[in-house]
Amino acid sequence: MDLRVERLARILVDYSIEVKEKETVLVSGSTLASPLIKEIYKKILQRGAYPRLRITLPEIQKIFFNYAGDDQLRHLSLIDMYEAENSDASIVIQSESNTRVLTNVEPKKQVAFNLARKPLKDIILEKNRWALTLFPTEAYAQDAEMSLEEFEDFVYSATFADKDDPISEWKKVSKNQQKIVDFLNTAKIIHIIGKDTDIQMSVIGRNFINSDGHYNMPSGEVFTGPIENSVQGHIRFSFPASYQGKEISDIRLIFKNGKVIDASAAKNEEFLHRMLEIDQGALYVGELGIGNNWGITKFIKNILFDEKIGGTIHIALGNSYPETGGLNRSALHWDMIKDLRQDGEIYIDGKPFQKNGRFIDLP
Repeated sequence: MDLRVERLARILVDYSIEVKEKETVLVSGSTLASPLIKEIYKKILQRGAYPRLRITLPEIQKIFFNYAGDDQLRHLSLIDMYEAENSDASIVIQSESNTRVLTNVEPKKQVAFNLARKPLKDIILEKNRWALTLFPTEAYAQDAEMSLEEFEDFVYSATFADKDDPISEWKKVSKNQQKIVDFLNTAKIIHIIGKDTDIQMSVIGRNFINSDGHYNMPSGEVFTGPIENSVQGHIRFSFPASYQGKEISDIRLIFKNGKVIDASAAKNEEFLHRMLEIDQGALYVGELGIGNNWGITKFIKNILFDEKIGGTIHIALGNSYPETGGLNRSALHWDMIKDLRQDGEIYIDGKPFQKNGRFIDLP
């Protein structure tokens, strides 16, 4: 077995969610991730906790959307709710055999499914002990335009699973990012300027979170939930945004008093509009994140990695994370990335904070 798989399991169990004795931990992933799932399962047992496995088959969700009726799309299992309510922590492993398997699913079916499962997601988020990671597969490697071996190296490097003591590496990241968080938690207005972009928002009274590997693995970002009605201006996102198998490119949004008043895209614009119609909260910003992982330099069409690219920011339409103080609630949480590494600037309360992706005079 690849030693890096064992290290990633150790990171997730001992660092990301810090499993304790007699806790119930829910582990989800497809059969393609079985090497990692087995290592996680073993380590949870070794910690004296109780693992519960939710194993799926590759492309099973496509079958569901093909054959599920309206009632089935909107059905929220009481068993799923009970499991979420009675789990102390959860680990979710992305492990797809085809990242485009849902491309031709009708958007209205995905909307109905998302709305039905929002209470389940809310329970998991409110517990605040969850971790999301990825197990390398051929599908992800193809999206990244790499061989599987190259992609494995990329993933394990980004997570520090290629290091002898990966947890100490994440603790260093945490310490360095805390300086950024402490500074930003005194901020009032954030102003972002870049190509076809001039947008600002208030963060008064909101908390910036040090995303240091306790939720996403890999991580390396700081984020908050801006004041809901404060976002003003326009932004053009640099990379395609994928959501449930759809790829939407060249997204442009215009905001007024916090709300999206105009949205366009060069590809799959209709899908963009359908997602913005999920509920009222989908039209407002739920998260502003600043990427700070300089080990991730390549866009690979996977938001778990892409939103952490050092020198980028991302805005998520829809649901806020409660720990930020954000109040926006929605069945949608959709991250979109703006690259600021060329001709990009961030100002905090009118003073330069970042230029061309690099921080200026951090304390």
